Amino acid sequence: MSSNEEISVKDLNSLNNYIIIDIRDEISFKYGSIKGAVSIPQRDIFNRLDELDRNKLIIVMCKSGIISDTVADELRVKGYNAVNLKEGYYGYMLKLFSENDKAKDVERSINKKFHKAIWSKFTAALKEYELLQENDKVAVCISGGKDSMLMAKLFQELKRHNKYPFDVVYLVMDSGYSPENREIIEKNARLLDIPITIFETNIFESVLHIEKSPCYICARMRRGYLYSKAKELGCNKIALGHHFDDVIETTLMGMLYSGQMQAMMPKLHSTNFEGMELIRPLYLVHEKDIKHWRDYNDLHFLQCACKFTDTCTSCNPDNASKRQETKRIIAELEKTNPQIKNNIYKSIQNVNLDTLIGYKQNAIKHSFLEQFSQKNYERRNIK
Repeated sequence: MSSNEEISVKDLNSLNNYIIIDIRDEISFKYGSIKGAVSIPQRDIFNRLDELDRNKLIIVMCKSGIISDTVADELRVKGYNAVNLKEGYYGYMLKLFSENDKAKDVERSINKKFHKAIWSKFTAALKEYELLQENDKVAVCISGGKDSMLMAKLFQELKRHNKYPFDVVYLVMDSGYSPENREIIEKNARLLDIPITIFETNIFESVLHIEKSPCYICARMRRGYLYSKAKELGCNKIALGHHFDDVIETTLMGMLYSGQMQAMMPKLHSTNFEGMELIRPLYLVHEKDIKHWRDYNDLHFLQCACKFTDTCTSCNPDNASKRQETKRIIAELEKTNPQIKNNIYKSIQNVNLDTLIGYKQNAIKHSFLEQFSQKNYERRNIK
């Protein structure tokens, strides 16, 4: 490829009069992008050509520089001065890492700017749901995303407060990451001064040829490996980075797509690993505040470390998950009622069994007819 068809991330600072078009899907763009980039998803770009300035250099960017290469070529055919950002957004993230340690600034932001929105809600969840007790040893499970990285920093702060004794390890499971994904996780951990422990599995290869629900099976396998490694390290709990929005979305997804009403619990007993618990310390923290913390500190994390998305499948509009669909539904509802998320959260704490046709408890299904018949029997006896 000739030099006028692509540029490298390192060349961006030397350019003038250009615009970066991020062709990944909207969810990926909102998760993180190059500052100043414009979001025009791949599926829309050729319907929005009037938005492109022919007098500027158009730099097309996707995740890894693969899909954007084709799009840039098609734009050149149409007469635009377009080039491909050959390393993609991942290359941009890798370039950002330097030897300058910003961990102290990040920690200061948690204690000051984000004390109310993040720190207070983190400690409130620990207290309200009794997630942490004296002498616990917690494996903080880090996937490489914004949520788990923030959770790790919060646990570090909690250790510094030292209100009661507990131990913590910061656990990263390499399920078969690409070298680039693993490098980003390791460099972010060094940047934030998080002493991670990495162990390797071959989960990605195990689910490679599974056609039905590979992501679900992968998630179940990953949790099992995390429990096993945590127990091997002497831990009695694993901490996952699910936040308030995950709780709301999971509740709504169950109703819309699975025909059931169930919530994501703040803590669970492991069914296969005796004495182990799963806890969710970010249970009350809103995703918008996590994103604000990330952007305020100019941090860039992986959205998904799965090796099967390395060829820019996130640019494919058909790859949208039910969770992304649910996010969009909630966003639409919030336009007319900003309290939608809070109301859904309150609803899972105010369930009136007297008004439900049926429910399950301890895996046993119950019908309202049980109580209905009992009350009718009692009325007849009273008479």
